[in-house]
Amino acid sequence: MIPPRISFEAEKLLFLALSLFPIVVTLSNGTHPTVAQGSNNNNPTTIAVNVGVILDLETQVGQMGLTCINMSLSDFYSSNPSFKTRLVLNVRDSKRDELAAAAAALDLIKNKQVQAIIGPQGSAQADFLVHLADKSHVPIVSFSATSPPLSSLRSPYFLRAAQIDSSQVNAISDVIQAFGWKEAVLIYVDSEFGAGIIPSLTIALEEVNTRVPYRSPISPSATDDQILQELYKLMTMQTRVFIAHVLPTLGSRLFAKAKEVGMMREGYVWILTNGITDLLSSVDSSVVASSMQGVLGIKTYIPDTLNLDNFMVRWRMKFQQENPSVHNPTLNIFGYRAYDAAWALAMAVEEMGATNFTYQMLNASTDTTDLDKFEVSQNGQKLLQELTNMTFAGLTGNFRLVDGQLESMVFQIVNINGNAAREIGFWTLEKGLVRDLYSFSKSKYSTNIGSIIWPGYSTSVPKGWEIPTNGKRLKILVPVKDSFFQFLTVTQDPSTNTFQVTGYCIDIFQAVVKKLPYAVAYDFIPFAFTDGRTVGSTYNDLIDQVFYKNYDAVVGDTTIIANRSLYVDFTLPYTESGVAMLVPYKDNKNKNAWVFLKPLTWDLWLTIECFFVFIALGVWILEHQINEDFGGPVAHQVGTSFWFSFSIMVFAQRERVFSNLTRFVVIVWFFVVLILTQSYTASLSSLLVVQNLQPTVADIDQLLKSGEKVGYHHGSFVYGMLKQMKFNDSRLIYYHFPEECDALLSKGSAKGGIAAAFDEIPYIKLVFSQYCNKYTMIPTLKTAGFGFIFPKGSPLVPDISLAILNVTEGPEMTEIENAWFPSKSNCPDSTNSISSNSLDLDNFWGLFVIAGAAAVLALFIFMVMFVKKSWHEVTSSSGSLPEKIVALGRRVYQRDLNPYTSKEARDKNTNDGGNEIAAIETSENTNFPLRSSRDFGKDNYDINNEQ
Repeated sequence: MIPPRISFEAEKLLFLALSLFPIVVTLSNGTHPTVAQGSNNNNPTTIAVNVGVILDLETQVGQMGLTCINMSLSDFYSSNPSFKTRLVLNVRDSKRDELAAAAAALDLIKNKQVQAIIGPQGSAQADFLVHLADKSHVPIVSFSATSPPLSSLRSPYFLRAAQIDSSQVNAISDVIQAFGWKEAVLIYVDSEFGAGIIPSLTIALEEVNTRVPYRSPISPSATDDQILQELYKLMTMQTRVFIAHVLPTLGSRLFAKAKEVGMMREGYVWILTNGITDLLSSVDSSVVASSMQGVLGIKTYIPDTLNLDNFMVRWRMKFQQENPSVHNPTLNIFGYRAYDAAWALAMAVEEMGATNFTYQMLNASTDTTDLDKFEVSQNGQKLLQELTNMTFAGLTGNFRLVDGQLESMVFQIVNINGNAAREIGFWTLEKGLVRDLYSFSKSKYSTNIGSIIWPGYSTSVPKGWEIPTNGKRLKILVPVKDSFFQFLTVTQDPSTNTFQVTGYCIDIFQAVVKKLPYAVAYDFIPFAFTDGRTVGSTYNDLIDQVFYKNYDAVVGDTTIIANRSLYVDFTLPYTESGVAMLVPYKDNKNKNAWVFLKPLTWDLWLTIECFFVFIALGVWILEHQINEDFGGPVAHQVGTSFWFSFSIMVFAQRERVFSNLTRFVVIVWFFVVLILTQSYTASLSSLLVVQNLQPTVADIDQLLKSGEKVGYHHGSFVYGMLKQMKFNDSRLIYYHFPEECDALLSKGSAKGGIAAAFDEIPYIKLVFSQYCNKYTMIPTLKTAGFGFIFPKGSPLVPDISLAILNVTEGPEMTEIENAWFPSKSNCPDSTNSISSNSLDLDNFWGLFVIAGAAAVLALFIFMVMFVKKSWHEVTSSSGSLPEKIVALGRRVYQRDLNPYTSKEARDKNTNDGGNEIAAIETSENTNFPLRSSRDFGKDNYDINNEQ
């Protein structure tokens, strides 16, 4: 396969490297090949394989890495003496220079024909070697180049035996999310290493709704004055959460200066990437103890094993033998990765078997340049495949390359206290933040981690922002209104040319600010020209000013709408939400002729009538034999029975009842009639009032079908809502003032006015409070209410929203509303505007069941007693069974006056006649009572003839 041609810029760099190559080789000291320890070089069966090593040997990381590589190959071949291959290390010093690293790689490939290169040490150096690896098919394995851009620029032959820096960004964002911080400033070294993580970190923070208002790049060669200048700039900002991605050398100076200017006190939050925490042992311990207390950090997790402890002891002894001038050497994550990278390369070469490790010349034309004559490794692709598939247990855990880089592992969350970083938790891709690796957290963003000592030795979680003492005052924009001045009024003093802002919205905001746990300095700035005229035509113009950061907030009667929330942040609403419709009352005079029937439904009316008839029939059956008031001709009996039943409704009955069964039925019916009459009276009274308060329009659908005109508040978003509801412009009329709204409603749609007015509920309530005896308010649509506006991601929003809740739930809200919207005492109860429902059978079926059951029970008892009394007389007579039953039925209709009944009659006559004394003669063989003297003038009739 012919490799693709490298870019023109890369060619220029390579030409420059080739031209400087002799100089670099001359200056290099470690250019002699080194055979891996433990190999048997005299064994003719072993195959020597050249491998290049490019490190910054003047640095401690470079020296540490070389020692670890040598130890790795020594351990590998000592534990596998039968292996046929032996790696021969060809070490080159890149001297912290990208060009020197490129020249060293060219030398190794062209002159030594290495099969692979371990290194380089820095990300910037690796950027040069990417093109060489792609052209020569020589795998390059770096254990310390962690910059994310290398992943997008690299060829398949560039492998990273380390975790990419961007693998920790989700751990950082989860920490931010767990503590609820909404803004964070990124501080990074202005190099390939520092800038590489910024895009992925910014995206991770945005995914948890955290803004990055500022990025602070610091040059690796920045002076202390330049660092101080940048820190002073950060102090003037509101954000107090800083994420630092720097190397230990620059980090030591950065935190020393941050301590000096007061940025390590209470209220500040510092989060370190593993660029420092993994190498914290390389940072001056005095700087850690004095300037880095309370800092949080993300650290690569390395399991503590016996093998690792043994290796650390052996490494220290060997390192000091090779570098006697270095005192108190430290081993860090890069040493472990260098050990694992060398082990993986040795194993991959062995897996290839006895192969002819040679190069092949491509494009050997005489007219080509030296770069076009570049030789290509014949085993590069196979070696790459072996490395990609390599898996083993390394010093730092399981070694496995995924997409050309080391598989992401677990991260520790540490808190720097004293001279070391104290473990407070872990982060894994599956569990998020956890206290330990074996715990289970329901929430990925749980703060279930150990206790944290924050900067300033504080144990309370910083809120992540504050108003800087030397910062500017908040510029708060307020709209200039031409109506509804109770909400907001801007008045200008001509003598001083100053503005005064008052109103309901201003009082709410001032009360809210007083509830904040800190002082906020602000100035109200009217959105108007110098002569007082408003600048914008709609409230969207005010929102644009905040979106473009010309102002810090907007305070006024601004409605929370989804479309506006795309550009700014709203606080919680401080008013009632929704859009309502204001409509006039109906005139129902002279139109209520049959209103007396409306309190009850037709089925209830019918049931009542049926029960009156049923009770009348029951009373007649129980009384007509013993009570002469229910006797006489048939018409008289029917009339008396119905009169008695219906007169109970007004409690005007005059007939007495003698039977206890009848009294039982009548008592129950009294109770039923009492409840029915009282309910009817109450319902009719309510209905007569509601009839005069019925709205002319019930809902929006009725308006749309009628074609009548409607009104809206000028400049309100309600106009757009009405257009969405299919109202044509010809049917829409705007108004400015409550008085203008009243005039339009009074005219009506037919006379050039409107049939209904649409507006937000606070405005409608204001109009309704002035004309409550003429109109009614009908809720129509849902909105979120009025809210204060701040820029996207403003840290003030959560605190202002919490303060709004404290104000609206307290007595201050009522006082402010009463001050600006006093209620009128002559307004009808708003509940009357709700339609009154007629009473139906469902409301009283229980009463009818009780009354019916009482009547049926009484009739049943009467029939049992009657049959028992008369059965012997009927059965003693001759005749068939049907004739006997007919005779029994006739006896029901007969009078049955006994001495008890006669006594009752005497009592009645005595009570009715006063001084009249009636002579009553009773015959033992008859059932007829003797008449009193007052009945002698009447026509006598024989009861026995009525059969």
